[in-house]
Amino acid sequence: MADKGNGRSKITLSVVIPVYNEKATLRSLVQRVLDANIGSNKKELVLVDDGSKDGSDQIARDLAAEHPGVIKAFQQPQNMGKGAALRRGIQEATGDVVVIQDADLEYDPAEYPVLLQPILDGKADVVFGSRFLSGPHRVLYFWHSVGNRIFTTYSNMLTDLNLTDMETCYKMFRAPIIKSLTLKSDRFGFEPEVTAKLAKIPEIRIFEVPISYNGRTYAEGKKIGWKDGVAAMWWITRYNLWR
Repeated sequence: MADKGNGRSKITLSVVIPVYNEKATLRSLVQRVLDANIGSNKKELVLVDDGSKDGSDQIARDLAAEHPGVIKAFQQPQNMGKGAALRRGIQEATGDVVVIQDADLEYDPAEYPVLLQPILDGKADVVFGSRFLSGPHRVLYFWHSVGNRIFTTYSNMLTDLNLTDMETCYKMFRAPIIKSLTLKSDRFGFEPEVTAKLAKIPEIRIFEVPISYNGRTYAEGKKIGWKDGVAAMWWITRYNLWR
């Protein structure tokens, strides 16, 4: 819970990290999260291993043992999908604010202050970090960027929001808001589902801020493919037109 010291409100930021076969990057990513400067506010890291087969689960347990009270590690009974891992992590989070963090190195935890500031200022309840608002980014796949813009435009048509990057990993929420949502998607449908359900709550204030992006190639471990793009159109339709 938030506490006040010297007249200033302090919060705990829960960083929810779904993990699936990220042995190559998990330790580096966790160190970056630990090093992220959010002032006098506290962090807790919630690692949820989704049935990894490369030893990531043991790394997560080791990290929790090395940082007791800061890192918590949970194991899914089997590979259930990113959305299911996120639901578990959100359920286990105890902080005042929750942010989603992928276990690779595509998104930079050093930008947490940029995401957090509108919430601390009392201006926002949810903040999306947009890769398309002039932040620096690695030059990679043209058709991926086109697809992301198509998905965001279609989502905006149904939600009446004017987002520039609905599919971004970096979404930060006041904890009571994200915990109040009934989320169902097990795989990569989390992004359109959470966006659609937030849009149905008129009093929620959503902000966007620019972030950097260091995307991976498929050789480096990127998991999203064209089938996920087709599924995204279905998820956007489903979660906006049906509950």
